[in-house]
Amino acid sequence: MDAQQFLAEFGHIANAPGGLQQLREMVYQLAITGTLTSQLDTDGDAHELLDDISRLRDQLIREKAYKRRPKLEAEALDIPSAIELPVSWCWTRLLDIGEIGPRNDAPDEAAASFIPMSGFSEFHMRALAPQAEKWAHIKKGFTHFRNGDVVVAKITPCFENGKAAVIDGLAHSIGAGTTELHVFRPIHPGILPGYIYLFLRSPYFAIEGEQKMTGTAGQKRLSTEYFSTRALPLPPSTEQSRIVAKVDELMALCDKLEAQQQARRKLQNNLRQSTLQAVASATSPHELQTTWARLADNFGRLFHAPEDVRMLRDVIFDLALRGALLPDVTHEDSADSIADGATPLPDGWDWKTLAELSEYITSGSRGWQSYVSSIGYSFIRSQDIKHDALIFENPAFVSLPAKAEGKRTLVRQGDLLLTITGGNVGKCATVPALNQDAYVSQHVALIRLREPWLAEFIHIWMINAFGGQHFLARYIYGDKPGLNLAQVGSIPIPVPTLSACVAVLERLRTYQAMCEKLERQLKVKQEMAAALVLAAVSSLTGIAIEQENVTNPSEAETV
Repeated sequence: MDAQQFLAEFGHIANAPGGLQQLREMVYQLAITGTLTSQLDTDGDAHELLDDISRLRDQLIREKAYKRRPKLEAEALDIPSAIELPVSWCWTRLLDIGEIGPRNDAPDEAAASFIPMSGFSEFHMRALAPQAEKWAHIKKGFTHFRNGDVVVAKITPCFENGKAAVIDGLAHSIGAGTTELHVFRPIHPGILPGYIYLFLRSPYFAIEGEQKMTGTAGQKRLSTEYFSTRALPLPPSTEQSRIVAKVDELMALCDKLEAQQQARRKLQNNLRQSTLQAVASATSPHELQTTWARLADNFGRLFHAPEDVRMLRDVIFDLALRGALLPDVTHEDSADSIADGATPLPDGWDWKTLAELSEYITSGSRGWQSYVSSIGYSFIRSQDIKHDALIFENPAFVSLPAKAEGKRTLVRQGDLLLTITGGNVGKCATVPALNQDAYVSQHVALIRLREPWLAEFIHIWMINAFGGQHFLARYIYGDKPGLNLAQVGSIPIPVPTLSACVAVLERLRTYQAMCEKLERQLKVKQEMAAALVLAAVSSLTGIAIEQENVTNPSEAETV
């Protein structure tokens, strides 16, 4: 892909998932390979700059004012064959143009700055967050730096996230920070810290750096050898200055574009929500037809990502659960007063509370901690209810004495479970067939229905954003959200006839399959867009970027 084609496809690339990040990395790559700016005869020659640095370095060594790395100096310069530099540029290493991991020398009482890892940003050239300290407090056990140094995180995930900085603006010139930093200190004014920063942020440095990190999977580190000896493309000082200015300009444009994308996405989300809310709130067949036509006309503008489909699914399910999508049904003239704000139901249906539909609603007893055991009966906690189902990823067990109070909380197949405290509050599941007895904890409500055939219907209503979740939202808020059993029992439920229940559930399975197909379609579109970005960036920069597997395009059928 040439530059002209890239510009023609820019909109698709910038709006693809991860597209802006790839554009930023491409800017870094073009900057340090001589293709972002033009070379001028007045720029001079980097070879002459390198000669000046070499003489200065030798002088500093003689004066014992330079920290050497003899073992690393013996390493040969490994020049990549895939990159051809402009004639006025040359290859070098950080090791040869500055100090690696320098130390500061200052009186103990001197004022200094301390910067933890959190004080370094992963965004381009963002301001640092230093904290005032006495030099005596931070000179030992920390990494040293001063104004003009360039640092990069050497541990995962901070390195992959691009945490790096030019140390600038320290009120007292010197500072220290986390030991998980590599530090470079230029020894010649012809080496611009801003240009070294671009080098450290470039895919050329970062991609191979990630591959060469050592350590365990949870905590890998970038070696000092790689940091010091990675071949560095060095332009003349004047061009370094132009490159830094151009990158700053382009990064500002990327930031502006990102802000516009976020604003557009927010507007899209609000429009989708209001459109779907209008559909869900329709109180007559005519109003439903009108609001659905508006949704259909704007469908392509409203749904861009797989996660957008969940609310559409909830609207369709809400309509089906209230009988609005069944053919040849007649509705009551008004909604039952029990359902706050509810819409009319088909003839033969009725609004009832969950308490009216249940034999009882209870929760686990307090004080069961003493019964917790490594073996015994299953103990259902709030964390076991997720993804709208009962999932024992890290099961707990209880061993009960014969006369233990609370055996009323023994669950059976078809019961409904609802979390009533904690961060997981409001999650609902049905009890499947279990291979042993199970009891609920005090954080879970057990709902024993009078009519087991209603269990699946009520469960779907309870997890729907426009059904049970909408009703419970009035109680679930604040720092410590929770529900009491009276509130659980007051949830309004649209109750169909047995035949209508069977018909609705059958339709819901069809609608679920359609929504899943739409999610796959949107996922394929995102993956293909991301693959286009990687291909375009790789073509323009010459850097091979590993791509994740893309879903078979045949999955992207029209729904």
